[in-house]
Amino acid sequence: MTIKSLLVTIAILIGSLSLNAQRVAVVDITSILENLESYQAAQNKIDGISAKWRQEIAQEYDKIKSLYNKYQAEQVLLSDDVRTEREEEIMAKEKEAMDLNDRRFGAEGDLFRERQQLISPIQDEVYSAIEQYAKIKGYDLIFDKSAAIGLLYANDEFDKTAEIKRELGIRN
Repeated sequence: MTIKSLLVTIAILIGSLSLNAQRVAVVDITSILENLESYQAAQNKIDGISAKWRQEIAQEYDKIKSLYNKYQAEQVLLSDDVRTEREEEIMAKEKEAMDLNDRRFGAEGDLFRERQQLISPIQDEVYSAIEQYAKIKGYDLIFDKSAAIGLLYANDEFDKTAEIKRELGIRN
């Protein structure tokens, strides 16, 4: 046996010994959620609301396009004041449509709030079940393999936030 292979074997043994000190599990949250009827129902409701709002916004843009086409056809016959008035009307309608889109689909918009109201309780239920499972089965850490969320459960003994705060002089 060469020295390299001996060192690799020793490193693997040391690594496996340190893994035995903590019990770690991996969970696919996406798979769990997608198989819950309550989540599917909530997601279908959100999809329906979203489609309705998209149609509403598309209708507003169709109205704007109609106004613009009418303006283009009549533009040469209009006085400067009337032309300016129509242009301002079209721009105001465009702004209204963009504001409606932001109100419905923006970062803190209606769709976000609907999702929070419908999906959050289901996610909380799943996270609670994972925490309970971890405590019953003796897991110290549980990671989500399906998303960027990462850590789903950690035994409080591994949370060193308070110690780091003390080191930094943060009182909290």
